[in-house]
Amino acid sequence: MANARVWLITGASRGLGRAFAEAALADGDRVVAAARNVEPLEELTEKYPDRLVPLPLDVTDRQGVFDGVERAVAAFGRLDVVVNNAGVLLYGMVEEATEEQIRAHMDVNFFGAVWVAQAVLPHLRAQGGGRLLQVTSMGSGGGMATVGFYGAGKAALDSVSEALAMEVEGFGVKVTIVQMGGYNTGLFTAGTTNTEPLAQYQPLRTEMEAMWGDAVAPEPGTAASVIIKLAALPDPPRRLIIGSQSFDHVLEMDQAQADLYRSWEHLSRIAPG
Repeated sequence: MANARVWLITGASRGLGRAFAEAALADGDRVVAAARNVEPLEELTEKYPDRLVPLPLDVTDRQGVFDGVERAVAAFGRLDVVVNNAGVLLYGMVEEATEEQIRAHMDVNFFGAVWVAQAVLPHLRAQGGGRLLQVTSMGSGGGMATVGFYGAGKAALDSVSEALAMEVEGFGVKVTIVQMGGYNTGLFTAGTTNTEPLAQYQPLRTEMEAMWGDAVAPEPGTAASVIIKLAALPDPPRRLIIGSQSFDHVLEMDQAQADLYRSWEHLSRIAPG
């Protein structure tokens, strides 16, 4: 199709990335689907042999990311929409996590996304524009027990993406922080690393597990149509919460945070500056 866009989607073999790829293909676009393991993409490749290119990619390998982006550009001649979606989950209390676990987690969720952004920007800038969708979380505005490092990585990506949006808007590159709600992506199974539990935290762990509950989250495909609409907007927002319930939760959290600030305003205003 003459007007077909070219997408590069990381973490495209399952979950949200897979749903985004399927939606883009169904919309007539072309997709470079990047993942550590591209075998789960075989069915899609057979269905769309001329419009889907699977790309083996480990986002923690900076040079590998730059090389992979060159292959992605060569596949269809350009990149129009880049979705920084690859992510993992480190589940456990802050004290329980090892240095190796923390660094491995941040290597994917923060540094991997930065490497992808750095690798695609020269191409987007040279062609006079493009979209960069930075997938974070509706919970990135604050930490929560057992998923503190997940929130930390997403909060860091939020912050650097705000700066990035300011830096590249003059080149016609639009950056949107996509704050995802909870979806049935398999992140809590296939994408999770668990800490070694300390007995002292068991009461809180039990409380948090009860709070998470066993309700079935919506399927990733229910969010994909929003991404398609977002990518087509001529003037997209810097931030977008994906999910009706998540939107309400974020507003509630923001109001609670504002109320907390106000309750200690007298102490804050003692100091000038």
